[in-house]
Order: sequence, then structure tokens, then C-alpha cells
Amino acid sequence: MDTQAEQVLQTALGLSPNDRAEIAASLIESLDEETEQDVEAAWADEIKRRLDSIDKGEVELIPWDEALRSMRERLNG
Repeated sequence: MDTQAEQVLQTALGLSPNDRAEIAASLIESLDEETEQDVEAAWADEIKRRLDSIDKGEVELIPWDEALRSMRERLNG
């Protein structure tokens, strides 16, 4: 941790528990935004890949009621 970060930390530690909690939550949220963007981009790529597979006829689609029945059978042994 560099000197500026250490100074910020020491200042923050002198605050009330409520203020420290709000700062901690804000810092964590700021990290989550980057992660959420990465995850959203990865999901968009995956959705496109799956749609392309469907369009090319590379996957067999099954009706929802059949998929649901199959999942229930797997869960119930």
C-alpha cells in the first residue's frame, strides 16, 4: 500500500463505525462495477455463441415441458 493509501486508511479508521461501513460499502461497490461489466460482457458473448449454434442447427432444441420433466426426474432420482 502506498503512502497516500495508508494515510486515507488511517483517516478512515478514525471515523465512526457507521461512516467506516459506508466507505467500505462504497469501495466494494466500486470494485463490483468492474466485475459486473466483465461478467455482462462474458454473458453477452455466451448468448451470441449459443444463438449462433441454434441458427447453424448445431444443437437440438427440446420443448420446455420435456426439459422440465427431465430435470425433475434427475432431482428425484
